[in-house]
Amino acid sequence: MSGSRTSSSLPLRIAASAVGTLCAAFGINALLRPAHALTFFEMMPPTSAADRRVVDALMAVYGVRNIFMGVATYTAAYYGHRKALGWIVLAASGVAFADGLICKLHGQGEWGHWSLAPIVAAVGSLLLAGH
Repeated sequence: MSGSRTSSSLPLRIAASAVGTLCAAFGINALLRPAHALTFFEMMPPTSAADRRVVDALMAVYGVRNIFMGVATYTAAYYGHRKALGWIVLAASGVAFADGLICKLHGQGEWGHWSLAPIVAAVGSLLLAGH
């Protein structure tokens, strides 16, 4: 297990935990306020009740996904698994990039996601590099 468990630098663990907090907060917001969560994608909720139910259900899926990413990040940070934490954070940057790409394909909102993706990727990469 050499290298899989280490006391990685405190600043990187704090940065990774901040990523986890952001993920969890976005997830909780999506579960409790799906219409507000759509604003992060620069989208408006549909006006028909049937369409609104579908969008609210999809926002719940998005919310659970983000809460999972937050919990996974916290868990790896808490137990000091630097490599696992690095991969989880790096994967979260991929999610931010993909969310931005989906926004771009729908016309707007990509930079709210793309501005975070490289920062999150840098934290994940530094954790994987062992600094």
